[in-house]
Amino acid sequence: MAEIKVMRIADAVAQHLQTMILEGVIRPGEKLTSERELAEKLGVSRPTLRDALAQLEEKGLVSTSKAGTVVTAFLTPLSNPLSKLFSGDERVAADYFEYRRLVEAHACGLAAVRATQIDRAQIAECLEAIKLAHQSDDAHAEAQADTNLHLVIYEAAHNVIVLHIMRMFSDMLRNGIFYHREQLYRRLGVRDQLMAQHLEIGEAILSGDRARSEAAAFQHVQFTCETVELITRDEQRLEASLRRIDREDLLAD
Repeated sequence: MAEIKVMRIADAVAQHLQTMILEGVIRPGEKLTSERELAEKLGVSRPTLRDALAQLEEKGLVSTSKAGTVVTAFLTPLSNPLSKLFSGDERVAADYFEYRRLVEAHACGLAAVRATQIDRAQIAECLEAIKLAHQSDDAHAEAQADTNLHLVIYEAAHNVIVLHIMRMFSDMLRNGIFYHREQLYRRLGVRDQLMAQHLEIGEAILSGDRARSEAAAFQHVQFTCETVELITRDEQRLEASLRRIDREDLLAD
């Protein structure tokens, strides 16, 4: 008969915190409460907690200093080289949207059937934030609310691979690797359509309609892709026109 191994308390605490990081409950960049408070909430001694945190730090999941314990941006060693690899390549945006069409629709479909009441409340809250930002004519706030909605939907899909990969891509998007989201929101007529699309996606998920959610997500990504292509072509035409103006500087008198 195999020996039954009893898990040490510190190992159990480390596993508990690791699961919360894996599920996106505790997110990269977030600071944990003080050691004293965290030990009390977990019902363990401070030495036990320190042991658990040391295990997570060894795995690169948290960083502890005099200022406290912070969840690390543990995907940075992967995302930084990818950002440099993708940056400036004209194929990347098209490939990104092709990937998004596949993953986004599936994630929204999963969210429609898997979302808990807590997930649904967060999605509803994001939809209200989008409406408020839209009414305030605040492109920056609306773009941020857009990002938050998609991240909450990935969480509601309850697929940890989708969650972390799409969160990594979301960080790249913030840095303008694929396209500039705020630039999208500043294009005439686009904001109204984007809001309608986000509301359709969110409401479809809240109603538990998987097919409607998937269709709405696919159409949203397709619209975004086509609009970004239009913006890119407009920029290229403007740059060409500016080069014509500057041509005289390159010619002999």
